[in-house]
Amino acid sequence: MPQITAVDVLDVRFPTSLTGDGSDAMNKDGDYSATYVVLHTDDPQLAGYGFTFTIGRGNDLCVAAARQRARPLVGRSVEELTSDLGGIYRELQSDSQLRWLGPDKGVIHLALAAVMNAVWDLAARRAGVPLWQLLARMTPTELVDAADMRYLSDVLTRDEAIDLLARLADTREERTAQLEKAGYPSYTTSAGWLGYSDDKLRALCEEAVSQGYRHVKLKVGADLDDDIRRCAIAREILGDDAHLMIDANQVWDVPQAIEWVSALARFRPLWIEEPTSPDDVLGHARVREAVAPVGVATGEHGMNRVLFKQLFQAGAIDYCQVDACRLGSINEILPVLFMAAKYGVPVCPHAGGVGLCELVQHLSVFDYVAVSGSLEGRVTEFVDHLHEHFVDPCVVRDGAYVLPRQPGYSAQMHDASLAEFSFPDGSYWAGR
Repeated sequence: MPQITAVDVLDVRFPTSLTGDGSDAMNKDGDYSATYVVLHTDDPQLAGYGFTFTIGRGNDLCVAAARQRARPLVGRSVEELTSDLGGIYRELQSDSQLRWLGPDKGVIHLALAAVMNAVWDLAARRAGVPLWQLLARMTPTELVDAADMRYLSDVLTRDEAIDLLARLADTREERTAQLEKAGYPSYTTSAGWLGYSDDKLRALCEEAVSQGYRHVKLKVGADLDDDIRRCAIAREILGDDAHLMIDANQVWDVPQAIEWVSALARFRPLWIEEPTSPDDVLGHARVREAVAPVGVATGEHGMNRVLFKQLFQAGAIDYCQVDACRLGSINEILPVLFMAAKYGVPVCPHAGGVGLCELVQHLSVFDYVAVSGSLEGRVTEFVDHLHEHFVDPCVVRDGAYVLPRQPGYSAQMHDASLAEFSFPDGSYWAGR
């Protein structure tokens, strides 16, 4: 029976700051980075790959934390780990000395996501199926057993979650067949980075329309006059029927958010994303009430499932933007999907970062097939950067994600990419 023989954790950084890719009002010069985890086994055909996302400096801190998180896995049976994915999550998450550094937030929680993403990838590879299919084959009870349901029973009990999943269990294959034909709807942020010129914005919006996108997102929040001009360009190209979304990346206080969004309301944005501090539940609720019918979206910096619980309780958001690497992997994402379904809030995962599109496509497909059963109001982010570094890159066609086919969580990077962009000794960084 295969065992975990070693764990590698690499600091991988891509120089996206040079071109303005990923630039927004809060993060002007990020270098998209990954804390990249490889679980080696004594079977040369079997390994697990996972990562969490950062934007440059400080990724080394996350790497050190992931090494601490992964240490208990060495020497363990693959069968043991993958047959009780809830159990191994709870074991790693409950390390009291590491937990003290969070708890359930910050670098130590990002590190848990990286390690558990690799464990889930290993489980899907061992089963010979893509991760979304591994999840879709699990029974309601098995899914709830894997989920971290602590601190949530005041809004969602274990029995309620099982009942919610059971209602859709018999029709999962119908929705899978639908996605096989049409794909999962996506939106693009690639046109709207804040560091792009007006000419580049115009050209990329035109390209997005020609590629079949009906949803395009722009970064806003640095200068109101600039935002008015850029939104006017985007709306002109998109026309009246397509959706425009705007994203402030947390830069505003609540009153400023209300004022700024009101000034941009003439361009009919579908949502304002991260209008204020990601931890300010009541602030989001106030913004939502004031700027309607513009929706409020947030979640990429939602630190844990409890914060999402409060966002749902307070009626603070119209769109739930769960992140595959901010929460504690699938184990903590599952209960957020369950709560979103209960409260009727569409899940539109965040994917603005290296490898996030590869991961979140699995989440969206699974959510539709087994949890929400609906595509209404749901669209998943796509950013056309850095996919060439992945062995199983996501595919978007006519504005929709094509269902992943290869076993695993689509998280494995090419060896050549690791050799070039590992920090600080990869060939790119050593030559700087």
